[in-house]
Amino acid sequence: MLRLVSLKLGRLYRYVKLAVLGSLAAALVLNTHSLLASLQRNELSERRFLQLNKCPACWGTSWCRKFLNGQLRLESWGRLRLFDFFNVKNVYFARYGEPREGSRRVVLKRLGSAQELADIDTKICRRATGRGRCDLLQALHATEFASLNGDVRLLTPDAVEGWSDLVHCPSQRLLDRLVRRYAETKDSGSFLLRNLKDSERMQLLITLAFNPEPLVLQSFPSDEGWPFAKYLGACGRMVAVNYIGEELWSYFNAPWEKRVDLAWQLMEIAEQLTNNDFEFALYLLDVSFDNFAVGPRDGKVIIVDAENVLVADKRLIRQNKPENWDVWYESKFDDCDKEACLSFSKEILCARVTVDHNYYAICQNLLSRHATWRGTSGGLLHDPPAEIAKDGRLEALLDECANPKKRYGRFQAAKELREYLAQLSNNVSPAIGNTA
Repeated sequence: MLRLVSLKLGRLYRYVKLAVLGSLAAALVLNTHSLLASLQRNELSERRFLQLNKCPACWGTSWCRKFLNGQLRLESWGRLRLFDFFNVKNVYFARYGEPREGSRRVVLKRLGSAQELADIDTKICRRATGRGRCDLLQALHATEFASLNGDVRLLTPDAVEGWSDLVHCPSQRLLDRLVRRYAETKDSGSFLLRNLKDSERMQLLITLAFNPEPLVLQSFPSDEGWPFAKYLGACGRMVAVNYIGEELWSYFNAPWEKRVDLAWQLMEIAEQLTNNDFEFALYLLDVSFDNFAVGPRDGKVIIVDAENVLVADKRLIRQNKPENWDVWYESKFDDCDKEACLSFSKEILCARVTVDHNYYAICQNLLSRHATWRGTSGGLLHDPPAEIAKDGRLEALLDECANPKKRYGRFQAAKELREYLAQLSNNVSPAIGNTA
């Protein structure tokens, strides 16, 4: 009976697949003329495609000259708007070339789905006029984004607290860093909000409220050793970052030695974001295989989706001493039936100095047998060699890191796991330099 059901499901899947392919083929035939036109056009040089008309309700303009001059071109299928239906995240791959230099691959992001971007406009209009549609540029001046005008000296915690994960519990030190390192202004380097132009200030605030990923990449840049993709620039509602490589998922069945090295790097990232010289704890609230990528040449693991990163200022926590601030916090294991589940309290992450969240997130969602993704299970370190499986140490450490049985067991397991993986992969732990 079970075999009969599986056969029927298999046939149904094939029929659905053929139907989808047939529909695509029909659409291609019916739209041949427009498809050819799309392949010949360079939409990245068009103001409407970039949604420049939305500015300053946009992400920035620092790369507009490059876009409008035709220095960026979408790759192959990315030029066909027909496939936007499948591109829910609005992420594109493009070639970028400077004069007298070769081209390189970059990643372009709208920072939200079409619906999410439309919701921005609707919310701005409703706040300003009470209606869903309006003159967006006029409405902006009646919102909280305009209230922080040129007379406001600093961006302060009480003005933006809770706008996004990045500023769920912001310190003045963090906000000064965001303003000082803001890349969408020609005169960066000052932490004074009033030194920004009105349009630049509006763009910063809207980015902070809607999707702060660009601000994470700018404030904790890869050039200083942080494990994030490099921010390049923006034009309208399109952001450019450097292309890293294939996503981590592509290495799920890579040779054991490669997977061990990647696992070690992931644990090092967890340590680096938790304990660093700057006393900022960067907690990853969304951890899955497609939020990391691996460089093809150096094999380096990089975070490529930094929208959901909560930053807690340990220096401020020690200063304010909230209740139980110095009690170690153990994240609770979440054995849910969905992919990439995590259990956490933002309030606790903001109020404790010693937290195991990043170790927990990496172990549970990527490395251990509890990790599930796209119908697979077993985690990145599945099917170890016989001698390692027989020894049992790796499995024990992964289990304790994901779902500890002892009090504070995850802290110790994470430390030992990093050391054990370094031994297996012949790696030496790197250190971040002290760059303000």
